[in-house]
Amino acid sequence: MRKIIRVGTVVTALFASTMDAHAAMAGYKASDIIIRARAVQIQFHNHTNTAALSGVGADNKVIPEVDGAYFFTRNIAAELILTYPQTIYVHSGIGSLKALPPTLTAQYHFMPDSPYFRPYVGVGVNYTRFFSYSLVSGLSGSRSSLGAALQAGFDVPLTRSLTFNVDVKKVYMKTKITAPGGGSVGTLALNPLLIGVGLGWKF
Repeated sequence: MRKIIRVGTVVTALFASTMDAHAAMAGYKASDIIIRARAVQIQFHNHTNTAALSGVGADNKVIPEVDGAYFFTRNIAAELILTYPQTIYVHSGIGSLKALPPTLTAQYHFMPDSPYFRPYVGVGVNYTRFFSYSLVSGLSGSRSSLGAALQAGFDVPLTRSLTFNVDVKKVYMKTKITAPGGGSVGTLALNPLLIGVGLGWKF
């Protein structure tokens, strides 16, 4: 009986200690900066508008991503999402192109003081710079794309400055494919869904 009481006392103390540690975790506030690093799965939702491009689309891939968020208030932040230029491979050996897709979102954080779960949503704009087209038959495409970006995710505080992050974004981007003479072949909409998991550091 005494052993059971002792074990119960130890478990209770550990639980209380964990609760105190979580309670001590500072929430978000104005002027906070969070730097996150994520591994991101890109799932392209390919769509074309001409028979000539029927079945053409980009292959899914995994990329590294870094972002920085600045809090204007405890609930409102702006996030800039960056990665290095990515090579996008097109189905069936059609070729490849490179893209640099920085994205800026405005976020609303619903529970910035929670010691367990801090969800957020965001909306913004994506600007993608396309270059280094290497497609069959000398095909080329647009140099840039401007489109909307939608975002939802959450942070789980691990320490006062470290968080675990899950983030999902829907980005709208497209390129107009052209023939060597400049004639239009059609539009390839990529519209990727980006699912990211990583860590964030608060400063």
